[in-house]
Amino acid sequence: MLKFAKNYMDSIAGIEIFPIISLLIFFTFFVVLFWWVFTAKKDYIKEVSDMPLDNQKDQIL
Repeated sequence: MLKFAKNYMDSIAGIEIFPIISLLIFFTFFVVLFWWVFTAKKDYIKEVSDMPLDNQKDQIL
């Protein structure tokens, strides 16, 4: 089955660019995510992390 897929993909012109594009999208996403995590304000992180707990308090009362 894998031989069939490999032979089929070898016959498609220009397919070698897709793994490169996928890697660039993957790398860019995680670089942006990494940058956002380290530049996010601590107050915002604290507020968002407390949201599930605040929701549970409202349901109990």
